Amino acid sequence: MNPRHVLILGGTGEARRLAEALVQEGGLRVTLSLAGRTANPRMQAGDVRRGGFGGAEGLARYIRENGVGILLDATHPFAARISENAARAAKQAAVPLVSLERPPWQAVDGDRWIEAENATEAAKLLGAEPRTVFLAIGRQELAPFAAFPWHFYIVRSVDPVEPAAAPANARFIHERGPFDEAAERALLEKNGVEIVVAKNSGGNATYGKIAAARALGLPVVMVRRPHPPASDAVATVEAAIERIRHLACLPAERGE
Repeated sequence: MNPRHVLILGGTGEARRLAEALVQEGGLRVTLSLAGRTANPRMQAGDVRRGGFGGAEGLARYIRENGVGILLDATHPFAARISENAARAAKQAAVPLVSLERPPWQAVDGDRWIEAENATEAAKLLGAEPRTVFLAIGRQELAPFAAFPWHFYIVRSVDPVEPAAAPANARFIHERGPFDEAAERALLEKNGVEIVVAKNSGGNATYGKIAAARALGLPVVMVRRPHPPASDAVATVEAAIERIRHLACLPAERGE
């Protein structure tokens, strides 16, 4: 294994910033893996690999065959299966795992959160009265909302949604974040949104809709994360870089 070959499991803004910083660091080989769910991802630094590995065993095999010395899980907080596979693969391949997981949002004064375990429960919590709903949960978990066609849905995603996977009574918006509070407030007001459905992703890039809902007094059905952060997870890009530098035995300060 090459202790200075870092494999980043990405798909998030943090993963992109990590790849950029580690490439600029020098002395490291950086491979960024993207699952391929986004059709036109942004330009990425380092070597880029697209597509799955075939579970934990496939990922462990890739690590061994490509001499990866450090595995970095910087996937989305809701990518539970990938994170589970990363932990298993790191153990099988006997390489250190660095997990980066941004802290979840916390409700503050003025928030009207209704917490849900998953998208299915979130759809049920919308109630029996017709409402205009802003669905800001991506395009992978829209099917449960199709069972409640009396609501009108505003669906936002980066890529187009397959019609069969979406509610029939919906309007689709294709945009890529980040989204600030002012823009989100304008969107909610323009579309007469009465309730927001969001995942507790954490971070600043998509917090605008939460702040906008608070300002407008709108309830938010907040889907909880599928798993708690790893006990040794780091919360910031800077902390992840420091841990990688330590594992790769790089100097504590650049230029030393």
